[in-house]
Amino acid sequence: MHAVGPDGHEQHPLPHKSVRDIASRCAGDLDAVTHETHSDGRTVRIAHVRPASGITWTTHADNIEPA
Repeated sequence: MHAVGPDGHEQHPLPHKSVRDIASRCAGDLDAVTHETHSDGRTVRIAHVRPASGITWTTHADNIEPA
């Protein structure tokens, strides 16, 4: 895991680079990786991916890889 800024965005090495979501097999540019804290105390890393169509989807950050 990488450092997280005060805004909850992880300083990930792949922002604005082409990535593939292994869960959906779709590709796009990584906009951000954010951290969400749930009521039970768990923190979940969420990747925000934007394909050429421009409609962003999210997936668990562990599901992304360079495309």
